[in-house]
Amino acid sequence: MNVSVKWEEEKAFKGTTGSGFDIIIDGEQKRGARPLELMLLGLGGCTSYDVVGILKKTRQDVVDCVCEIDAERADAVPSVFTKIHVKFIVSGRNLKEAHVKKAVALSAEQYCSASLMLEKGGVEISHSYEIVEVE
Repeated sequence: MNVSVKWEEEKAFKGTTGSGFDIIIDGEQKRGARPLELMLLGLGGCTSYDVVGILKKTRQDVVDCVCEIDAERADAVPSVFTKIHVKFIVSGRNLKEAHVKKAVALSAEQYCSASLMLEKGGVEISHSYEIVEVE
């Protein structure tokens, strides 16, 4: 896996992924995402991919999945993440709660590399879920 980050202008950078996608990274000028927001997006994408994939494999009729993440950071520099809460809102038809609960747990405990890496770095991560029935 490789990425590059190139200085574009005052405190803004363009990140390019190994797969060829560009992302504007901006700490202060509000022209792009802040670096730590991108870390949380990476976590959300990684764990959501797991949860939906696991549910599909168990033949659950998933229609949508939203992952909301709230994070707390240390007051001192470096202002690292100290706590992260990941909430899944899974919508579908006749979803079985046991399957959703297990999918969230499997992602958190075995599959999500981003989550496991952050936990090994000392971040306290918690998870919850909500199931929304759709017609």
